[in-house]
Amino acid sequence: MTPSDVMTAVLPGIEAHPHARAVLGPALGLDGPPARPLSHAYLLYGPSGAGKRAIARAFAALLLAEGSPDEETARAARERAMRGSHPDLTWVMPSGAAEMLVSDIDEPVVAAATRTPFEAGRRVFVIDSVETLNEQAANRLLKTLEEPPEYAHLVLISDRREEVLATIASRCVHVRFDAPTAQTIARELPADGNHAHACARLALGDANRGRMLASEEGQALRAAAEGYVRSALHGETGVRRWSDLLEAARVAGARAGEEAQRRLEGELEMAPGKERKKLEREAQEGRRRVERRARAGALDLQLQLVELWLRDVVCVQEGAPELVYAVDRQAELEAGAARCTSPGARRGVELVRETRTRIAVNVSEELALEALAYRLEAAIGPRLGSKP
Repeated sequence: MTPSDVMTAVLPGIEAHPHARAVLGPALGLDGPPARPLSHAYLLYGPSGAGKRAIARAFAALLLAEGSPDEETARAARERAMRGSHPDLTWVMPSGAAEMLVSDIDEPVVAAATRTPFEAGRRVFVIDSVETLNEQAANRLLKTLEEPPEYAHLVLISDRREEVLATIASRCVHVRFDAPTAQTIARELPADGNHAHACARLALGDANRGRMLASEEGQALRAAAEGYVRSALHGETGVRRWSDLLEAARVAGARAGEEAQRRLEGELEMAPGKERKKLEREAQEGRRRVERRARAGALDLQLQLVELWLRDVVCVQEGAPELVYAVDRQAELEAGAARCTSPGARRGVELVRETRTRIAVNVSEELALEALAYRLEAAIGPRLGSKP
């Protein structure tokens, strides 16, 4: 096998990310002797669905297998790391509704990093969604990043590098993952034809989002968003289409909570009896946080779909249909373009962006959506002498 084949085999998907390959390959010696010393901290960043997490797990598995006495032991170590059952691999996710708390970092990372490995020559800590670290948690992590033990390696993952605290980012080797093209995303979707292409284009480079939009849940979110904006376009805001947005978001949150509960029940079965009550309380709180995050994410996605629908209307109005994202809604977009003005649609985009910002800082969702509906109707709704 060539060095390129070896790297693709041990880090599947790395060939799509030249920068990540150029950084991680030489550090592991996959192109021959290591070209640079292995760092104690890496920041893997790029859009959601780009493959960062899969590469992070494979990278951690290779680190933990290195130094094994024979290939069979090394293979077993890699397999356990890939399953998430290696004792020297810690994977940290935010437990807060919108942030990573100090309790997520303190014992699992900061304290654990001071203890030597259980069986490997290293301990690897993967901190997912590091941009959500609150100030207290970031300060706790900082000292470990500055003065890590020789055996400790931290792999930080972020979908939004611009939101990672500078003090954290500056102490890491940066590893960039590029967004997949719409064509690449479409090929991996269960949908067909224009629907697959529309989901892929509306994903804006996020493969996970593309898969979600192609799912039954994604179709429901999209239908609610389109119904909301069309009601404003037709002067039918009084039918309260924002209730559909809120209900679709609630259903998405409940579904995420149920999935989290199933995972937690599996973990509880393995817990000692004396710890079970405490873990059950923590599990319930964890489920509520998962539901809140999923609900907020679904609502924001619906508003972004409203924004993109208006943006597509402008593309049609300006004679640039090739730039439309929702290619499976061409007839609806043309009808919308005929009913409103281009300045009105552009103003609508601005109004939606403003509302997304307001909701993100905890204003009343229902009131914000109701206000937006009436403001959208004023911007794009029917006017005297407009086309029917």
